[in-house]
Amino acid sequence: MSMFRSFINAQSNLTAQARRAFSTTLYGGANKNACVNPEMLYLQPRWHVKKEQASTQGAGKVLVGMIQKRWNSASAQPVELGKIERLRNIGISAHIDSGKTTLTERVLFYTGRINQIHEVRGKDNVGAKMDSMELEREKGITIQSAATYAAWKDYNFNIIDTPGHVDFTIEVERALRVLDGAVLVLCAVSGVQSQTITVDRQMKRYNVPRICFINKMDRAGANPWKVVEALRTKLKMHAAALQIPMGAEDNFQGVIDLLKWKALHFEGADGVDVVERDIPEQYMELAKAKRAELFEHLAEVDEVMSDMFIMEETPTSEQLAEAIRRATVARKFIPVMMGSAIKNKGVQPLLDAVCSYLPSPNEVSNIALDIKNEESKVELSSDEKDPFVGLAFKLEEGRFGQLTYMRVYQGMLRRGGFITNVKNDKKVKVPRLVRMHADELEDVDEIGPGEICAMFGVDCSSGDTFTDGALQYTMTSMFVPNPVISLSLKPKGKETPNFSKALNRFQKEDPTFKVHVDSETKETIISGMGELHLEIYVERMRREYNVDCVTGKPQVAFREAITDGSKFNYTHKKQSGGSGQYGRVQGYIEPAEIDEDGKDAFFETRVVGGNIPTNFIPACEKGFREGMAKGFLIGHPITGVRMVLEDGAAHAVDSSELAFKIATLNAFKEAYLKSSPVIMEPIMKVDVTAPIEFQGTVIGGINKRKGTIVDTESGEDYFSCVAEVSLNAMFGYASEIRGQSQGKGEFSMEYLRHQKVLPQEQAELIKAFQKKQKEDQK
Repeated sequence: MSMFRSFINAQSNLTAQARRAFSTTLYGGANKNACVNPEMLYLQPRWHVKKEQASTQGAGKVLVGMIQKRWNSASAQPVELGKIERLRNIGISAHIDSGKTTLTERVLFYTGRINQIHEVRGKDNVGAKMDSMELEREKGITIQSAATYAAWKDYNFNIIDTPGHVDFTIEVERALRVLDGAVLVLCAVSGVQSQTITVDRQMKRYNVPRICFINKMDRAGANPWKVVEALRTKLKMHAAALQIPMGAEDNFQGVIDLLKWKALHFEGADGVDVVERDIPEQYMELAKAKRAELFEHLAEVDEVMSDMFIMEETPTSEQLAEAIRRATVARKFIPVMMGSAIKNKGVQPLLDAVCSYLPSPNEVSNIALDIKNEESKVELSSDEKDPFVGLAFKLEEGRFGQLTYMRVYQGMLRRGGFITNVKNDKKVKVPRLVRMHADELEDVDEIGPGEICAMFGVDCSSGDTFTDGALQYTMTSMFVPNPVISLSLKPKGKETPNFSKALNRFQKEDPTFKVHVDSETKETIISGMGELHLEIYVERMRREYNVDCVTGKPQVAFREAITDGSKFNYTHKKQSGGSGQYGRVQGYIEPAEIDEDGKDAFFETRVVGGNIPTNFIPACEKGFREGMAKGFLIGHPITGVRMVLEDGAAHAVDSSELAFKIATLNAFKEAYLKSSPVIMEPIMKVDVTAPIEFQGTVIGGINKRKGTIVDTESGEDYFSCVAEVSLNAMFGYASEIRGQSQGKGEFSMEYLRHQKVLPQEQAELIKAFQKKQKEDQK
């Protein structure tokens, strides 16, 4: 193997005459004038040589006698343009540290996309291909979703590797928004964890079918059947294994395919050779039982299987495969595969399953809204002859300017062609069209329906829809969660243009990253999904823009709310020579529930008889919105209030928009303080995993932070617990859990809801806010 690799690597140093000789040896004498270009060599089908052949034969004979093909996918153009039935758009998602990036690295290797495997935190200091950012390789985590494409047999894949950490959940959101299927990776020891449930919820939000891959079968304590049961109970989905493992932990040898009815062994260098053998006798009973279990679960979700089950017929492997595909595409069933990515076992059957069971783009219903026809729903066709429709789902600052990731839903996108941004009706030319391979770019001339690509030189925002100009269609927007934590930020030394340039770029790339300037303190405030989220952006400012920053104490995204209603009758009167200011407003405020669109502030007017002229009503609403933006207890936004304006009075000369705006703002403040206002704090769902011997210490630490234990689960070596804890109490927990568990514990948390703080805490927060105001006034 190493002999062959060195032979290939040496090509770049060969003369043209030597390369012709190499071509003749490699391909025979069919084209004697052909010359192997070193840049094109890796576009040829890849081959592997068995060690014994490499050692017993000369180098030339090895090349002629090469024996096993690895599927080529290095060409930038699709294998057969237009064959949408053989295209799969898949995302690889999971809880943090389940092995997503390691699995993606094997997928790229077995499909011939890369020629050497590197580990996420490899000793060779290279790192996984999909973790192209320097920070990702240092920390061993995925921060940005990375796209690539590959070919397996006669299928094409567009693959997006997504982050597992909840702080980067927007990367998962926008990937799943444009994908047709997904691989949900689970750890064979930890099983269904908190972020697994979050990812599952996101998949359900965008109607994404999935295959489950139980990874890390080589780990101590691996139990795939516990994981399958957790899929059924925690995710409320029908799930059944298509394979059973041969051994586990250190003795994991391979898998038994319940449809092929064969034992699969992964041999050769890097597990390239998939060898099928008869099922060993000791696994026969388990295999029969699990195949029967698969049949039973399919009978619950598929009519054909249900009829066969009632008639006590035995389905063939072909009938089972057809039923698995129908149920998976309909999102009623999760087929479960298993293996160990790090040990190079079980990845090739997973690729076969993606081809067999996940849908092609033309099997998925994609809906657009027709702006010309009152946003009525229109189903897109996945036909390359129809007018173009595409969605810009992600932006990134590349070496050559803004890089816009595009999913083509209908029609063709061509380099040099003109497309129209539906949001602003702006017509733009596509100067450059590329396929992404992590951070590498490969130019293409055109992209068909169902494909994912990227383009340069197009100014737009994340979520913009593009058409050919003939259609006024827009795609539905993606869900963007609200930030839960804030930091004050200022550059060390003198502020440079790079400071604002970096913040503007990050806001454009990431909808969950917010920046504003505090009106009182004049501090720049950044907000995001967690401490790690903001920490990464501060570090990126230092590395990418050479701006060192100092961060202030983390600020929690508190909210204020009312628990009761009250009436108001307020008159604003001011006379200071000449025309004065006059406005009177009367009505009431009451608590309100957040509606389906996420609105939490409602303004209604019931004024009759022109007591308040209609041209002053918008000013009244402006005053109300201004009061909602900054609360009167601790200065945080107010949520869940309805203001009803019932009556008022105006002066023929002194009334103005400003007068009514001030009158409404003061009336709202007066009524708000009489409506039993409370402070709401974000409550986080915290998932902790640690060795079993530290269970008491860890749970004691959560109790100390006034957390509520919701669920605990104990295994042989590890335990996990789910708790609800105030975000305000979670600062510094990362170092605490490491200290409590000798560095072996880990935790993740995600926003759950806002909840009232305790009365004594509310008094402390108000006191601290008033003290800060006095200091600022000095």
